[in-house]
Amino acid sequence: MQWLFPVGFAKGKRAGPRCLADWMILQETAMEIVFDQSLLAARRRRALKQGDGNAAFLLEIAANELAERLAVIERRFDKAVELQGATGIAARAALATGKIGHMTRIESEAGFAAPGEDLVAAPAEELPLEAGSVNLVLSPLSLHVTNDTPGVFIQVRRALQPDGLFLAAIPGSGTLQELRDVLLATEIELTGGASPRVIPFADVRDVGGLLQRAGFTLPVIDAETYTVRYDNLFALMRDLRAMGMTNPLADRSRKPLTRAFFLRAAELYAERYSDPDGRIRATFTIIYVSGWTPHESQQKPLRPGSAKARLADALKVEEHKLKQ
Repeated sequence: MQWLFPVGFAKGKRAGPRCLADWMILQETAMEIVFDQSLLAARRRRALKQGDGNAAFLLEIAANELAERLAVIERRFDKAVELQGATGIAARAALATGKIGHMTRIESEAGFAAPGEDLVAAPAEELPLEAGSVNLVLSPLSLHVTNDTPGVFIQVRRALQPDGLFLAAIPGSGTLQELRDVLLATEIELTGGASPRVIPFADVRDVGGLLQRAGFTLPVIDAETYTVRYDNLFALMRDLRAMGMTNPLADRSRKPLTRAFFLRAAELYAERYSDPDGRIRATFTIIYVSGWTPHESQQKPLRPGSAKARLADALKVEEHKLKQ
């Protein structure tokens, strides 16, 4: 079984990309298919069918945080879209704020729809929306597994009306860093090499660059880190499977890992990342993003030299010119 999270080195091959910036370079040069979208859809479908509510905690956290950020915005959004939200919890949380007129969900398959939901089926990286047709786009925990991430940002920007809002939650750098270390160490110890088993995760700077390149204004980007404790590595892996978060890399190794591999990995995890009570820690980082499409009503930075008051006067201090 191949578990998502850590990118290592394929034995005898070039090193795998380690961050979102590396994937962006790949996308701009060879446009290599990094993620197996059909496999991703199958695993998300399986996770939805199993319906393990306890394993959906990360999506629930992201959905509630996005809803809280939406709730404090002093305006209403008549036409909103949720992108690839799996269970639809982010869409429902946003609707509960009372700030949305109509919500449409876009999913890879119609089977993700709950009774009464307006759902449009479309490929994971395609937005079947006309230009300027909506004024709010929500993306909960799905943008990290797109092959053309910059292109998806641009599609979102195009679909939004002027002064439209883009809100996203993206798994970020540091996510499952403990598992990254343990699986890599185990495979090197047992085989002398390691295959790509994990996707790269963005950091705040990566995401800021994507927003800027897509043409969003007034960006706000921050990250929250959550530490979750498990009885052992196998309990963590059960949750990852129930989340549909197993390895989606197109270049993943097809060679199944052995029982001995997982037993050794569990030992290393307990040695390196356990608390005094014996339970292990797993880190999840979520980057929260908001950006607006340009509009003439938005506040703009002043031109250099256009200030009408001096800082020295406001501070009541004497101004001295610097010596050349």
